[in-house]
Amino acid sequence: MNAIKHKIILAVSLFILLIFIGVTGYHFLSGYSWINSVYMTIITATTVGFGEVQPLNDIGKIFTVVLILFSIGIYGYGVSILSEFLLDNQIFENIISKRMENKINKFNDHIILAGFGRVGKTVYRKLEKYNKQVVVIEQEDIDLNKYNSKHAVFLQGDATKDDILVKAGIMKASTLIITLGQDADNLFIVLSARQLNPDIHIISRATNDIIKKKLKLAGANQVILPYKIGGEYMASLLLSPDLVEFMQHLSLEDRHVKTNLEEISFEDCPPQYHNKSITELNLRQLTGCTIIGYKNPEGDYIINPDPNTKIVKGSNIIVLGQVDQIQKLNELFNIN
Repeated sequence: MNAIKHKIILAVSLFILLIFIGVTGYHFLSGYSWINSVYMTIITATTVGFGEVQPLNDIGKIFTVVLILFSIGIYGYGVSILSEFLLDNQIFENIISKRMENKINKFNDHIILAGFGRVGKTVYRKLEKYNKQVVVIEQEDIDLNKYNSKHAVFLQGDATKDDILVKAGIMKASTLIITLGQDADNLFIVLSARQLNPDIHIISRATNDIIKKKLKLAGANQVILPYKIGGEYMASLLLSPDLVEFMQHLSLEDRHVKTNLEEISFEDCPPQYHNKSITELNLRQLTGCTIIGYKNPEGDYIINPDPNTKIVKGSNIIVLGQVDQIQKLNELFNIN
């Protein structure tokens, strides 16, 4: 840093010296007045192309050529120093980083995605289609031209470090999804995240059931085993192909409505529907949708719940319907 400062001082000194030589040279070699000498020096050194205030003699022309060459050299030296100063101080990176921090600070109840490999990219694409606010943490460089989104921020860094999680806004985040390939890293992130934000919902990837248990003990709310899910899916294609095809049909994504299945929480329901029974909700008549599942506050799932089951705080309902029916449901509950 001190070396660059010295170079900047040297460049400024050379420019001042150039002006001094130019003014004295035009005054004594060409007989210009001091004002005209200053004028000629400035337009020559800056190469703006204005005309001479009075005709130059041969010595004055040679002096002008030399002055222009020296000014070009000084400008080139100055530009090189400025470039070095900008790169060493990472000014552009700092500007981008500041913008990113400001964007994250505006997020609230957002999702943090740790890891942007094959699994992470799949998760991100799904979240993006729902316009979810996401902060992606990845150590490797990411081609932002392919994944840039107004709802997402890409943060380069190691998600196992607390300062990176804090920078990603973990204090205000609602969910942390961990998709790193190393179980040890995933476990470490779960421990750190649970300490930084005890209330955050954590979903982690794991490679086997033993690691799954450890991640649960560490504080993960849900643990996904991609290889196990993939294997079970392949077996289901053999044993129950029509059922699998039906489930695939349910997950098809429409242009406006993302799925034919919708999960509605107690908080999503308008106040007038709180503590009402499924019968009192009357969703079948209002929207055409059918409630096929219920999750009670304890986290237990009930398939085809009793019509007298009430929607209480901490509970969710799973609704099945066609695209237009789901759209009516979203409009009824004012869900984006």
